[in-house]
Amino acid sequence: MKKAKIAVLVSGGGTNLQAILDAQAAGKLKSGEVALVVSDRPGAYALERAKKAGVPGMEIGKKALGGQAPFEAALREALEAHGIDLIILAGFLSILTADFTRRYDRRILNIHPSLIPSFCGAGFYGLKVHEAALARGVRVTGATVHFVNEIPDGGEIIAQKAVEVLPGDTPEILQRRVMEQAEWILLPEAAETVCAALIRN
Repeated sequence: MKKAKIAVLVSGGGTNLQAILDAQAAGKLKSGEVALVVSDRPGAYALERAKKAGVPGMEIGKKALGGQAPFEAALREALEAHGIDLIILAGFLSILTADFTRRYDRRILNIHPSLIPSFCGAGFYGLKVHEAALARGVRVTGATVHFVNEIPDGGEIIAQKAVEVLPGDTPEILQRRVMEQAEWILLPEAAETVCAALIRN
């Protein structure tokens, strides 16, 4: 069976990458396979996860290369060399330019830890999202998978899942619950949906 080749772009520990790898191993992600993991940060534990799963991993450092343009050029080269069909941003903290996102229109997915349009856009990432949700006093938060375009968190929504905010939540506790109850479920499901569409076309 033909499978779409996936590149997962990471900056840190790679828990969402692990959720995708686990779904692939369990046969839930059957229309795609992770063929490359790229980190933009040195020492990202996500690369260890890739190594353990037997997936090629590489570091492409923006600072080391001297900026966004050479970084994106090196990234494109790596994606083309591995025949990548779909890019998944999984805790990837670099903002991609309009030129890059246009080249991969409807072939880049991102997971965001809130129910877009709440607590999203430039400056909203990681714990900052959960801090904002708690400061606002919302009773429900969640996660969103969306296509990536030139606007941070501005692409078409693919899937969302709600998660309850509980009394006594800290940003760290809420972050963990959103990961477990939404992100780690939603992202592999969305990857399967998009990969299945890609191999049909």
